[in-house]
Amino acid sequence: MRVLIVTVVHHPADARIAHRQIPALLAAGDQVTYAAPFTERSSPPPPGVLPVDLPAARGRRRLMAVRAARRLLAQRGDQDDVVLLHDPELLWSVGRSRTPVIWDVHEDTAAALGMRSWLPSVLRPAARRAIARLERRAEQRHSLLLAEESYQERFRLTHPVVPNTTWVPETCPALTRPDQVVHLGTLTSARGVPALLQLAAGLRSAGLHLRLIGQAHGSAAPEVGRAAAAGLLEWSGFLPNAEATAALDGALAGVALLTDEPNYRHSRPTKILEYFAHGLPVVSTSLPCADALLRDSGAGAVIDQGPPAQVAAAALTILREWRADLGLRDRLGMAGHRYALAHHAWQRDGIAFVRAVHAAARP
Repeated sequence: MRVLIVTVVHHPADARIAHRQIPALLAAGDQVTYAAPFTERSSPPPPGVLPVDLPAARGRRRLMAVRAARRLLAQRGDQDDVVLLHDPELLWSVGRSRTPVIWDVHEDTAAALGMRSWLPSVLRPAARRAIARLERRAEQRHSLLLAEESYQERFRLTHPVVPNTTWVPETCPALTRPDQVVHLGTLTSARGVPALLQLAAGLRSAGLHLRLIGQAHGSAAPEVGRAAAAGLLEWSGFLPNAEATAALDGALAGVALLTDEPNYRHSRPTKILEYFAHGLPVVSTSLPCADALLRDSGAGAVIDQGPPAQVAAAALTILREWRADLGLRDRLGMAGHRYALAHHAWQRDGIAFVRAVHAAARP
C-alpha cells in the first residue's frame, strides 16, 4: 500500500511520526512517502521513506507552507492509497480529495491556542470557533485518528484511538548514573522551565545535576541557554527520539513539571511513559492524566502545582530521598517499566495503528 504522510508544523523527526508510525508502516510492507520541512529543520529523512521537502509553518508564517502542501497533494493525484495529515492547517489543503485522507489528531487544538504566543489574545475566540468548524468539516469528509481517548468528546462520531505510547525495552535498564536527573521534551514556560531552572540550582547544591533533552522555544530558549552556559545544567538540545530515549538509561529519575494548562489536563504526558519504559521513577506536577499514571503504576511521586520555587523545592526533596535510598529508587523504576510494558507499549499499539490506516485506505 502507498501511504503519503504530510506535516509542515511538526519537526520531521517527531517521535510519533518518524519513530513510531513510519517504522510500523514500513514493517507492514507499505511504501511511505514523507513530506516534511527537512531542509528548514536541518533534519534528514527517516530511513526507508521517499522524502519530499516542504517549507515549515512557523508562528504567523504558515500560509506559504500550507500552499506548498496543497500543490503537492494536487500534483500527486491518485498516486497514493491514503494520505495521513498531522496538522489541522493541512485540512484546508485537501478539499474533497479523491484519495482517502486521515487526520491524526495530536492535541486539543482549541485548548492549545492559549499557549500560542504568536496568536494575539483578541483573535483567540474567533480562532477557536474556526477550529470547531474545521473539525466538524474534517469529520464529515475524512477519517480521524485520535491520540487520546478524551479527544473523542470533541467529535460526534466514534474514531479509532492510537495513543502516544513508546517503544518499551524488554528488560529494565540498570541504574548507572545515580547523580543525574533528566527532563525529556520541548522546553517552554508552560512546560515548566522556570521550575526546572530553580530545580537545577537545588540539585547542584545537593551534588546532583539536571540534564535537559529537547528544543527550547519562546522566552525559555535564552533562559535555558544562559543556565547551560553558566554550568547550572546540561542541555543536549533536540535529539532524534531513539537517541533521546537511549539517553534516559541509567539516570536517577525523570521529571515532568507541566503547568496546569487546558491542553495538558486531558493529554497523557508521553515523557512519563518514556521515563517508565527506561526504568526511571518520575516526579510530576499534578494533572489528571499524570496523577492516574503514577497512581496506577506506583512508579513515582506527584507534587502540587504552584509557583516555580515551590514546585522545585518539592521535587528536590523527593529526588534527594531517592538518591539516599537507591533500593527504593530501583523498585520504583522497575514498577514503571513493568507498567509501561504491560499497558503502554508501541509494540502493541503500532499494530492497531497500521490496521486503522489500512482500513481507511482506498480498497
